[in-house]
Amino acid sequence: MSFPFVIYVVVFAYVPIWGWLMAFQNYKLALGMFDQQWAGLDHFKALFADDAFLRVMRNTLAMSIINLVLGFVTAIGLALLLNELRSLMFKRVVQTISYLPHFISWTVGASLVLSMLSIDGPVNTILVSLHIIDKPIMWIGIPHYFWGIIGLSNVWKEVGWSAIIYLAAMSTINPSLYEAASIDGASRFRRIFHITLPGIRPIIVILLIMSIGHIMDAGFEQQYLLQNGLVVDYAETIDIFVLKYGFNLGQFSFATAAGIFKSVVSIVLLFGANAAAKRLGQERLM
Repeated sequence: MSFPFVIYVVVFAYVPIWGWLMAFQNYKLALGMFDQQWAGLDHFKALFADDAFLRVMRNTLAMSIINLVLGFVTAIGLALLLNELRSLMFKRVVQTISYLPHFISWTVGASLVLSMLSIDGPVNTILVSLHIIDKPIMWIGIPHYFWGIIGLSNVWKEVGWSAIIYLAAMSTINPSLYEAASIDGASRFRRIFHITLPGIRPIIVILLIMSIGHIMDAGFEQQYLLQNGLVVDYAETIDIFVLKYGFNLGQFSFATAAGIFKSVVSIVLLFGANAAAKRLGQERLM
């Protein structure tokens, strides 16, 4: 049963690696792959000397860290709140509503975010009516707000889906632990901190390791659809950078070098996080 998925991974994940050769060539479409002029590490040197790439690295790391922190805190928090609900029906309704945005594509999601944050959108209307701001703000046009908008919109879309994993982990905790703690006089908060959180710690560590491995993958669709000329210096990620130089400007070798850098750093971060977890005696991927 796993054979089709193995073939899928091989064809779409491993076979394209041969294209990495372009990063070491002055690639031209008119010539065959092995008829190109070899350039060695010239494109990598040009990459690290490019101010635009350094700006893209800043944007990618900033948005990834914001998404990582907000994603973990909100998902664990929502899972804890849902786990404490006594009404099973209400719990299912809230859980269903919270994870539905996960199935919305960013094409639709970005349109909703732009509508909410427009000059005459609900966000400005509510804030003005509450006298929090004096006049409507063009949120999506202010560069310093862009990273926060990316983080909050990502939470809106993924928090419910991410919480499912933690809820599943909480369901495996022995109920007798809660009963014993309650008999000993432990409050609800103490039961959360001394039973629930330690019970799901292995899952938290595993997901954290995987998230660190994807820290160079800040996203593409979300930033590409929400960006505009006013915030482009804060919106461009490595994936958008590769697309621009590879397809728009035709600098395939330069774009491939950026893609290789992203992949290598991701692998290093993944193994580094796994080794750190091993040293600290925590759960690890391998």
